[in-house]
Amino acid sequence: MAGEKQVKSGAMPLTDHLRELRTRLLKAGIAIALGMVVGWIYYPQLFGWLSAPFESVVEQARANGQTVILALTGVADPFVLQMQVAAVAGIILSSPIWLYQLWRFVTPGLRRNEKYWALGFVAVATPLFAGGVMLAYTVLPYGMQILFGFTPAGVENIVSVDRYLSFFIRTILVFGVGFLAPLMIVLLNFAGMLTGARLVSWWRWIIFIVFIFAAVATPTGDPINLLLLAGPILVLVIIAILVSLANDRRRAKRRPKDEDFSELNDDEASTIDGLDELSSIDEVDAVDELDAVDELDAVDELDAVDELDPIAEIDPVDALDPVAEIDPVAPVDPVAPVDPGDLKS
Repeated sequence: MAGEKQVKSGAMPLTDHLRELRTRLLKAGIAIALGMVVGWIYYPQLFGWLSAPFESVVEQARANGQTVILALTGVADPFVLQMQVAAVAGIILSSPIWLYQLWRFVTPGLRRNEKYWALGFVAVATPLFAGGVMLAYTVLPYGMQILFGFTPAGVENIVSVDRYLSFFIRTILVFGVGFLAPLMIVLLNFAGMLTGARLVSWWRWIIFIVFIFAAVATPTGDPINLLLLAGPILVLVIIAILVSLANDRRRAKRRPKDEDFSELNDDEASTIDGLDELSSIDEVDAVDELDAVDELDAVDELDAVDELDPIAEIDPVDALDPVAEIDPVAPVDPVAPVDPGDLKS
C-alpha cells in the first residue's frame, strides 16, 4: 500500500524508476514492432502514398519532353526501402501507445495543473503539426516541378529512392514544426515570459523571420511556395498574438493597477508606489529605537543612584577617639643601680 502511494505521488527510489522505465520502453517497443508488421503488410499502399507527389511530377515532366525516373541503385536497396517504410509506419501507427507510455512515466512527477497544461499542449499541437504535414504534402509536387524545370535538354533525371524519401520527410517535418511556432508563442505568454504588447511592437521582425524561415524551408525559392508556407504561419502567429493580448487583459484584471509592469521595457526598472510608506516606516522604527535607548539610559541612571547610599555608613566612635590612648603609669625601674664611690663620699 505504501509503495502504491509513493508511485501515485511520484516519490519512488531510483531502482523503481528504472524498473518502470524498462517496463514502459518494453511496451512501447512491442507496439512499434506490431506497427512495423502492419507497415510491412501494407507496404505497397504506403509506398504509393509516399511516391504520389513524385509521380505527379513525372507525368508533368513527360508532357514537357523531360525524363524523370525514380530508381533504386543498389542490390539490397529494395529490402532496405521496405524496412524503412515499415519502420516509419510502425512509429506513426503506434504513436498513441508509446506516447501514452511516456505520459504515464512522466505524469507521477507533475502537479495537477501541469498535467492539464501538458494535455492542452498535446491537444493543440497534434492538429497543428498534422496541418503542416498536409500542407507540405500538397506543396511538394509544385516545388519539385519547378526544380526539375532547370534540367538541361537531353539530360535524364534519375533520382534514387532513398534521397527522395529523405527530401520528402525533411520537408514535411519542417512544415509541421513551423506550424508549432505560434503555439510556442502562446506558451511563453502564459508562462509570463512574453506579453502581447511586446509581440505587437515586434511585428516587423516577426514578418521578416517568418519569410526567412519559409524561404529556407521550402524546396524551391519561388514566391508561390514561399507564400504557401509563410501565409498560414503568419495567420497562426496573428491568432497567437490575439490570444496573448486577451490573456494579458485577463491577467491585468486579477492584479492591482500598481502591480502591472507589463508595459515596461526590459531595460526599465519598475517604480515602487509604496516607497514613501516604507520611508515613513523606517523613520518610525528609528524613533522607536531612539526612545528605547533613552529609556535604557534613564534606567541605568536610576540604578546608579540606587547603588550610591545617600547616608554614608560612618562609625562616629571609630572616626573620632575623644580619649587618647595614654599609658597612665610609666614603666619605672624599682631598683636603681648605685655606684659604690658615691657611698664613700
